Amino acid sequence: MAPINRNPGVGNSSKPYQLSSISPLMFSPHGYSMKSGDGHKLVAIKRAASHQSSYANNKMTMNPKMPMYHMNPTTISCYKNDYSNHYIHSGVLPVGYIRNAKQQVDGYPKLQKLYRLKDQQVRKYATLPFGARVKTEDLIPTLNSWVYDYHLQFDVIMIGALSENQLLYPVVSQLPIDKLCAKPGFLFIWASTQKISELSRLLSDTNSWARRFRRSEELIFVPIDKNSPYYPGDANIPEKQVLEEIQWHCWMCITGTVRRSTDRELIHCNINTDLAIENEDTDNSCVPSQIYKVAENFSNSTRRLHIIPAATGLNHPVKVRPGWVILSPDVILDNFDPIRYQKELGKVGLRVPLDSDIEQLRPKTPN
Repeated sequence: MAPINRNPGVGNSSKPYQLSSISPLMFSPHGYSMKSGDGHKLVAIKRAASHQSSYANNKMTMNPKMPMYHMNPTTISCYKNDYSNHYIHSGVLPVGYIRNAKQQVDGYPKLQKLYRLKDQQVRKYATLPFGARVKTEDLIPTLNSWVYDYHLQFDVIMIGALSENQLLYPVVSQLPIDKLCAKPGFLFIWASTQKISELSRLLSDTNSWARRFRRSEELIFVPIDKNSPYYPGDANIPEKQVLEEIQWHCWMCITGTVRRSTDRELIHCNINTDLAIENEDTDNSCVPSQIYKVAENFSNSTRRLHIIPAATGLNHPVKVRPGWVILSPDVILDNFDPIRYQKELGKVGLRVPLDSDIEQLRPKTPN
C-alpha cells in the first residue's frame, strides 16, 4: 500500500494539537460552540472529559481550578490523523492524502527506470488505434463475423467500463469470448461493488464461455472525490446502507496454463500494483489509462480487444488507444477493418520481444 501523508490539514498547525489552545467557549455546561470542520477538536475534548471522569472515579487528586481542556496533552490521545472523522467534517476522502497516487515508484530509481523502459517498449510494438462503432444489439453478430469470417483472435480482452450499465448479463453471457480469446489468454472484466454479485454469477455459469476461464487477480480503482466522473451513482446504493462503496473492481481471469516463473515471453507480472487511484493525470475516459497500462504490462501479447457493451454517456467518453481494438456503441473513432488490422499485426508481431534491461530490472516470481 502506498505511504500516507500524516498531515492531512486537520487543525491549523503541523505540530500535534494542543488541548490548551481550545477556547473555553468550545466546552461549556451549555454544550459545544464549534465551527465547521472542528470535529477533531470535539473528539479530543470528549477524550479529555473521559480521562477526568476516570480520574474522579479512582479518587485521584486533581487541581479543581484547572479546566479539563488544560490537561497535559501527553496524557491524552488526540486523533489528529483520524481520516474518517476528518472526512465527516470536511468532505475530503481519506484516499486524497495518499502521497504517491500519481508516481507509485517515487523514490525507487530502478523501478522508475523499469516503468520508463516498459512504457517505451509497449508503445514501440503497438498497432494503430482502432475503433469499431457497433450498437449493443449488433455486438454478438459482429463478433461472430470476426471469428468465423476473418478468424480473428485476441490474447487480451477487456469487458466493460467504469459505468454502471456495462455488466449486462444477458448480453455478455452470449458473447463468443471462448472462440475470440486465444489460449493462453487473459480476460479483464469491470464491475462496481454493487454489481459484483452479477459478475460472480457470470463467471460461475458453467453453461457459458466463462467455464474456460479461472479468476486469478483483482484490480481496484478508487476515485478521488464525489466530483469525479468515476464516482459510482447513488441509484445503485441500497436505501438502508449507511456507508458508500466507491471502488471499482476489475477481475483478471486466465484461460490455459501460464506459469509466472517460466512463461516470461507471455507475461511480465509484478510490474504494476493491484491498486490504482485517480490523480490529476487520469484522463477522462471510460477506463482510466492506469488500468490499460496494467493489462499492457502484464501480457506481452499485442492483440488486445476492449468490448464496451452499452453506451457510457458524455461523462465517460470512449477513446481509442494505440495497441487496442475498442468495440463500443459510441467510440469516437470508427476505423476498424479486419484485413487492415491483420496487416498491422504483421508489422509489429504477435509478441512484445524480451529486453535484457527490462528482464534484469523487473521483480521476479520465485521458482
